[in-house]
Amino acid sequence: MKVYTIDPLRDARWEELVGRHESSSVFHSVPWLEAIRRTYGYTPVVYTTSPPSVPLSNGVVFCQIRSWLTGRRMVSLPFSDHCEPLLDGPDGTAAIVEELRKTAEAGKWKYVELRPTSEMSSLEGTIKSPFCYLHMLDLSPTEAEIFRRTHKTSIQQRVRRAERDGIEYESGNSERLLQEFYRLLMLTRRRHQIPPQPIEWFRNLTESLGNRLQIRVASQKGIGIASIMTLLHRDVLVYKYGCSDERFSSAGATPFLMWKAIVEAKAAGATRMDFGRSDADNQGLVEFKTRWGAVPSQLTYVRWSRGKGEQATAHSSSGILKRLFAVMPDSLLQTTGRILYRHVG
Repeated sequence: MKVYTIDPLRDARWEELVGRHESSSVFHSVPWLEAIRRTYGYTPVVYTTSPPSVPLSNGVVFCQIRSWLTGRRMVSLPFSDHCEPLLDGPDGTAAIVEELRKTAEAGKWKYVELRPTSEMSSLEGTIKSPFCYLHMLDLSPTEAEIFRRTHKTSIQQRVRRAERDGIEYESGNSERLLQEFYRLLMLTRRRHQIPPQPIEWFRNLTESLGNRLQIRVASQKGIGIASIMTLLHRDVLVYKYGCSDERFSSAGATPFLMWKAIVEAKAAGATRMDFGRSDADNQGLVEFKTRWGAVPSQLTYVRWSRGKGEQATAHSSSGILKRLFAVMPDSLLQTTGRILYRHVG
């Protein structure tokens, strides 16, 4: 069975497949791919067994990353928590898998990486990354039942406190809200000792996704104290980014924003909320998501590598770099992020 490659930004068949395939996510969508291309210059490509001029029956999307620092790689998909291959049966799957394996072994690319949500046991010759968790919340119960299932102290009491104290709430995707989100993101990333992604990334996402992207900001006496960014794909709301000013950590602003997002998503017809990935050793983040009632499942990235002994490991910064990031001036920290993320996608 022959395997073809197409440009998902130019071939309308890709958008049609994403719109109907049950395993598609916002990370497969043309707006997400367009934002990646505009921000980082990566080239998107789809592998499929569907010949030209017929509807796509399957497809696996990648971004081609050409970096002098980290090498030439194909990743499905950079900056995406997961990206399930959109497949239709064993024959097409086998043909695409074999083509990807040969592509990796040919040596043009340092490795070819998949980020599937399901266990793909048939991928012979791949190297698995350390597993992490993907958390999903079922929104089909009533609003009252969803809230009842959350953690009483860390969620329910904090949401009620924020409501009682009159925390101000605003949502949208305006430039003003984006600037407030990014200010809080800078504070959070500095606290975590890592650079932020460039504001152009978030601006391109906002422009590409339109109203499917919402920035929610909680304020106290006119001062923004927490913000989250969510993405909508069909009936799934994705919690993608969150940030806050730790001086106001006792105000319950982040749980308040999360609850607002859940209520609004459910009212709009969403049936699930994707809380995203969490590293298995980040117990604080894992607990935060499970306390909402989000169910964790194991998420494992796999890659074919041209290097026999190469291991698939998560990116990490040394202790020295983290200490440096913690004290960098804002302008230098932003510049560092703009350069760094171009190479680590």
